Amino acid sequence: MTLYLSIDDTDDRNSPGTGNLARRIADRIATDYRVLGVTRHQLFNHPDIPMTSHNSCAVIHVENGSPGVIEDIYSRAREMVLENCAPGSNPGIALAAGDRISPEITAFGLSAKVSVLTIAEARGLAGTAGIIAEGLGETGGGLIGSIAGIGLAVLQNDGRFVQKGDLRNIRGRQPVSTLLCAGIDRVVTLDGIPLTQGLVALQKFPRPACINGEAVLFVEQSGEEFIDLKIG
Repeated sequence: MTLYLSIDDTDDRNSPGTGNLARRIADRIATDYRVLGVTRHQLFNHPDIPMTSHNSCAVIHVENGSPGVIEDIYSRAREMVLENCAPGSNPGIALAAGDRISPEITAFGLSAKVSVLTIAEARGLAGTAGIIAEGLGETGGGLIGSIAGIGLAVLQNDGRFVQKGDLRNIRGRQPVSTLLCAGIDRVVTLDGIPLTQGLVALQKFPRPACINGEAVLFVEQSGEEFIDLKIG
């Protein structure tokens, strides 16, 4: 069973960002638990929603091990959020096992991609059995994005991986075989053709989409090589 740990609204315009903090939390958790990856999920971008730039949340996927895991992971993550969130931010944090995430939580996540939701709605869902969630800071507004994050991540078909395997260390032009060994599950053209060979010119580090739980890197051909695309 996979655990989903979601954080939102931890940054300001001068801080490294929520994704950066999520990756640091993942690295700390990985000393004792198996972290499967970190995904970024895009939420609704609207003038009525306070945000730093793009209104996204980050979710850490952790393989569940033994009893007591949820409390331990939540405690570690909460401590890091409080220690590292930007001044004036209003972080939210949520954690749940995949089999305890209700259809209502998933519906909330999908709604958060297309509409303005309220803290009151998020707080109502926070009491759902199996969900640990908290809004921190002055308003606790990040609770909305953190709950939405676990609802989206459990679908296994939303967002993109910002950390998985050795992907953060891959740069430049790389053979498809290297990408497949580093954490990418499939390299695919926009036409749906899977690649097993060829050279991919990375625009930065690989940021594969989450498709059916797999890290899928979409590419398009440019001359004799391929260029990676940021999708999700």
